[in-house]
Amino acid sequence: MRVAVTGAAGFVGRNLVEQLVGRGDTVVAIDRHRPAASSDSAAVEWISADILDPAALTTAFHGVDVVYHLVAVITLRHSDENAWRINTEGVRNVAEAALDAGVRRMVHCSSIHSFDQYLCGGQINEMSGRSVDSALPVYDRSKWAGEQELHRVIARGLDAVICNPTGVYGPIDQAPLSRINGILRDSARGRVPALITGGFDLVDVRDVAAGLILAAEHGVCGENYLLTGEMVEMIEAFRLIAREAGRRGPAFAFPMSWVQGILPVAEPICKLFGSDVLSKAALGALASQPEVDGTKARTELGYAPRPIATTMRDYAQFLVDTGQLERRRPVTLPRRAKAFA
Repeated sequence: MRVAVTGAAGFVGRNLVEQLVGRGDTVVAIDRHRPAASSDSAAVEWISADILDPAALTTAFHGVDVVYHLVAVITLRHSDENAWRINTEGVRNVAEAALDAGVRRMVHCSSIHSFDQYLCGGQINEMSGRSVDSALPVYDRSKWAGEQELHRVIARGLDAVICNPTGVYGPIDQAPLSRINGILRDSARGRVPALITGGFDLVDVRDVAAGLILAAEHGVCGENYLLTGEMVEMIEAFRLIAREAGRRGPAFAFPMSWVQGILPVAEPICKLFGSDVLSKAALGALASQPEVDGTKARTELGYAPRPIATTMRDYAQFLVDTGQLERRRPVTLPRRAKAFA
């Protein structure tokens, strides 16, 4: 089967292309830049195209059976014109080009952030409230707006499904590493002495890629599928990757209430230094700690994510194999990390 992947050079894109080639598909890999370490496989055709150029997309999709749309601008800013345009107009362009080219199906990789995690009441499923609040970061609002753009093209005849991964991490990644992977690497190196309390659902990038393929095969047109992994306290996740590298990892976690108390002062200071580590947007998901229900993807698609311990072991090995980490002898740690009351 001939398929196209937009954002093929990205984190999810490279893992998806690898799985598609492995199952025997011919891949049209679409990105503005071909990665230096990209495969020279005859099954992958790299095309430089901009998702804001509808004509180029229609040409690239000629003869394609399935389009996987992955391109997005991820940011914690409240407003960003480029992010809004890529995440909304870009989706519409890809969908319209797929319809014009006669593509059989489109799979749109959206995000858990298209659901309002502040209004979820502690649990998110495919029927939960969406990110319409103007106070939310532009990424959250634009991902929901992008889905709405897609539904308008579905109404005109496009067969498309939407996947919403949670926090994506794991191998294989490339510099610059994704936000989660970068901090995990720092923890594996012993450079994260403390964290903030809070948890999130983390999903292996390889499982996301597999979920997108399953959605192409079994998903229902117009439906959303939450691609979940495992809900974990972040300090436990960072101690787990450190343990895989033979280090102790964070010793304790500061209460979220402490950090939220200093946020009005800390956030402007961080902005002066070009950092968004301490911001309402960065802490929002950790503070709400929603349980994400992945039942629909499991039952309708046959989606089966791996446990977090497996991903952490594989990611640590990936860091070692790529020269980003020197593994030490294992250390014995208590099962639960301490947190200030």
